[in-house]
Amino acid sequence: MREAFDRATVDRLAELWQGPEWLRQRRQQAWELFRSLPLPPSTHEAWRRTPPERLAWDGLGPVLQERGDEVAQQGLEGLRGDGPALALHNGAVAGSWGAERLRQAGVVFCDLRTAAREWPDLLEPFLFRAGLRAEENAFTAQHVAFATGGVFLYVPAGVELEEPLVVADWVDGEGLVAPHTLVVLEPRSRATLVQRRTGPGTGLVNLGVELVVRDGAQLGYAQLQDLRGPVREFGVVRARVGRDATVRTLVASFGASVEKLFVESVLDSPGGSSEMLGAFFADDAQHYDVHTLQEHQAPHTASDLLYKVALLGSARSVFAGLIRVHPGAQKTNAFQSNRNLLLSPDARADSKPELEIMANDLRCTHGSAVSRLEEPHLFYLQTRGLTRQQAVHMIVEGFFSEVLDRLPVERVRWWLEQKVAEKMGAEAPLGRVAALRGLLEEVAQRR
Repeated sequence: MREAFDRATVDRLAELWQGPEWLRQRRQQAWELFRSLPLPPSTHEAWRRTPPERLAWDGLGPVLQERGDEVAQQGLEGLRGDGPALALHNGAVAGSWGAERLRQAGVVFCDLRTAAREWPDLLEPFLFRAGLRAEENAFTAQHVAFATGGVFLYVPAGVELEEPLVVADWVDGEGLVAPHTLVVLEPRSRATLVQRRTGPGTGLVNLGVELVVRDGAQLGYAQLQDLRGPVREFGVVRARVGRDATVRTLVASFGASVEKLFVESVLDSPGGSSEMLGAFFADDAQHYDVHTLQEHQAPHTASDLLYKVALLGSARSVFAGLIRVHPGAQKTNAFQSNRNLLLSPDARADSKPELEIMANDLRCTHGSAVSRLEEPHLFYLQTRGLTRQQAVHMIVEGFFSEVLDRLPVERVRWWLEQKVAEKMGAEAPLGRVAALRGLLEEVAQRR
């Protein structure tokens, strides 16, 4: 069901969630902001290359999904192992597996609507407070006011989860779907969350992700997007990293017609570290615009960013990365690298790495590159028995291998390889670089 962006819809969503009064008030305050805030100006540096009008919601309305359908479970295919899993359908829960056995250790892993009813005290300090706030702009105000559902993960102090937790968000609504993810890791805990967003949506996705990693905790978070159809997406992924804590994020996008993401790590305590990985593959007229922020607010912190982008057809990508080191954040180690591979003459990649340094005892480096396929390389591979398509596919897999090799979850690596193969028009992945070398050796021996 699709509704308008009015106060009555805010109240209906509050009733659908059956949450506490403080949550209703936060929604209402966000709605007031949403009414008053205009779209960000297209002259603003963050929006110059992707006018906000491309993500406007004219003619749309929030999708109010009361209960999920089994179709949402398709999103778990290829990613679900023996560990806990959750399937969502436009924000409503469509299936949950393995969460009960986690409760014995005090772990809460459920959809956000259930969390609002059963664990409001755990949510209250963090939800729409830990990383994403309504007052940032019209899009974040819309997200808070009309959040349709999402996932909540809470891991108590000292608890370490060995098996990755998997979430599938199935999006097939014709209006606004606003999923929210909140992860809270208490001190010295450890967990890995893999979240996939897929489905034949045709409207607008406005997502928010808040990652709270307390002192000494370790979080791995992967966001995999392969939405089908003309759906557009805006999103904020923000992590707050405590003392001696570690967060590792992966953002991978293959679908949606337009995507605008802000991916940020805030290191506000000594000893915190962040690894930020990205893998994007666009074709036809897809448009991806990603802004990253490595925010060093405390001394002795470290961050490492590697984003890789491949483009086919007339696709376009924009990468804007900022390393900001605050006064007093001495002994910072920060690295940033963006690499872009153009696979057609009409593709375009803009890359803008930046440093903002306000301390004097640190090490910060950044770099970017945009390159095309080298014909001599393709010719060499073809002389070894590969077709041109196989040669291009091999080079693209090799291009992404630097990201793939840093992923600890094998199912995520295989999923990414499959998506690369689909973009290349191949029936199956060729495999990792080592396997490809073996193939070349076999071909050479036959010749």
